[in-house]
Amino acid sequence: MNKYMIYLKQERCVGCRGCEVHCKTNKQLPVGPILCEIKYLPPRLIKGVPRTEFSFRSCYHCEDPFCVAVCHAEAMIKRDDGIVYIDEEKCVGCMACAGACPWTVPQRNPETNKAVKCDYCMDRVDAGLKPACVSKCTTHALQFVTLEPVE
Repeated sequence: MNKYMIYLKQERCVGCRGCEVHCKTNKQLPVGPILCEIKYLPPRLIKGVPRTEFSFRSCYHCEDPFCVAVCHAEAMIKRDDGIVYIDEEKCVGCMACAGACPWTVPQRNPETNKAVKCDYCMDRVDAGLKPACVSKCTTHALQFVTLEPVE
């Protein structure tokens, strides 16, 4: 089973938040939910020079996701390739998934009152493309990789 991962090359990130904008545009999300997020880390000295670094946060697509286990509507689904996504037709908006997630990744879409989360833009991945956040990263700081299965 292949599994995907998005990671941030910190030395390339300038904190422009273009990834957040392109994610929201691709998913047609209103103001509110942020499915991928650039977080500013406090400045620190690197080789004697003050530097601000960034971290990237989205869904971790866990090996054994709690969000899938607690979804009584069976709307939270894990695919064979490891992508965890929400079937919007089945979601009832109870947000048990957010309560079960250690990082509270699922968020409420205020327009639909249903849960939303990063699904690696699985429609794009299925078409052989990279997720919107990765493909539109102007500094190529975000990388989308396929991990080899571990046996």
